[in-house]
Amino acid sequence: MTIANVTTPMLGFVGATVIGRLGDAALLGAIALGAVIFDALFWSFGTLRMATAGLTAQAVGARDAAEVDRTLARALAAGLVAGIVLVVLQGPIAAAAFRITGASPAVIAGLATYVHIRILSAPFALANYAVLGSVLGRGRTDLGLLLQVAINVVNIGLTLALVLGLDLSLAGAALATVIAEAAGLALGLVILVRLGSKPWRVPWSEIRDPVALKRTLAVNGDVIVRTLALVSGIVLFSALGARQGDAVLAANAVLWNLFLIGGFFLDGFATAAEALCGQAVGGRDAGGFRKASALSLGWCLGFGLGVSLLALFGGHAFIDFVTTSEPVRAVARRYLPLAAAAPFVAALPFAYDGIYIGATWTRAMRNLMLAALAAYCATLVLVQGLQLGNAGLWLAFLSFLGARGIGQALAYPGLARRTFSPDRA
Repeated sequence: MTIANVTTPMLGFVGATVIGRLGDAALLGAIALGAVIFDALFWSFGTLRMATAGLTAQAVGARDAAEVDRTLARALAAGLVAGIVLVVLQGPIAAAAFRITGASPAVIAGLATYVHIRILSAPFALANYAVLGSVLGRGRTDLGLLLQVAINVVNIGLTLALVLGLDLSLAGAALATVIAEAAGLALGLVILVRLGSKPWRVPWSEIRDPVALKRTLAVNGDVIVRTLALVSGIVLFSALGARQGDAVLAANAVLWNLFLIGGFFLDGFATAAEALCGQAVGGRDAGGFRKASALSLGWCLGFGLGVSLLALFGGHAFIDFVTTSEPVRAVARRYLPLAAAAPFVAALPFAYDGIYIGATWTRAMRNLMLAALAAYCATLVLVQGLQLGNAGLWLAFLSFLGARGIGQALAYPGLARRTFSPDRA
């Protein structure tokens, strides 16, 4: 089972690690908030990857090669247009983001530099979502991994050169990400051509076909709401952490990146489930669907447990590697056990996300995510009332992950029965 994942979180991790070596908590806090802002902003359009993967997998299962290209063409057009709009609206987007974070003036000053450069990557990043979704939907997770590795290798090299070599600090980290996303899109288009796709040759009349467009918009709309709820929870976590001071903000950034590394691998199993489950639905293969679901759940839970144990016992070394600031290291070590539990708690929702996306159960995904967000907010109110501080913040986040997984598990049997009901054949 080959691992592939969306690249946005890992790009933020690379920048945070290099900036963290400078030993300035304000700079680390700034790039951490910048990564969260762009995770939230770009993940809001994560439907371009998820819906494209699900619809492509079903078209592959139905042996409809023309629909594979039509799906890709719609997603690419949407991604490029949305990315350009984000660049144009960077002023109000940045102002709103700065207001929400409530960070210190030193953090905001660095954050402004990072945001106004990295926003230029939007058209490339969103088009990459479409490319990745199409590749993964075909079951070519090896090529998906190649794309992500290429983007991250370029980003690592340029970040080291621009931040540590040319001393460009946050501006260098942001510029490195822009160039890496552009290089990733160029490579992705070459891969698509080698796979036989030519989305630019799809007639405009087929791209805007009312029946296909209605289905695409329905899937995308559900995923957008679901993703906005997810990123709202993440932004809330970061904003509440920022209000506890620069050291807590920076420490949470280190621990968050520890979680992201585990999530990177967990999402590989979810990605495989997207392709396998989607192709099973397209081919009306109920047995294959159940087998793919069981494999995804088993691997995610087993791997999640392993990652959590590794984080718990090896997290101190990770913390020392990411930051040289002793106050930040001390705070991060204090909350390491809670952060280490996150990969295992996240294993269930990661697995079910892949299953639900492949089956295009997007309405259920949306509703379950909204319910989990409501439970998360209620838990935040409770832990703040108990004055649990940053520990309460991590406990609330774990409840968010747990509520998602439990809700998806309870809804799964009924959704599977309806999908493979003889009435829907």
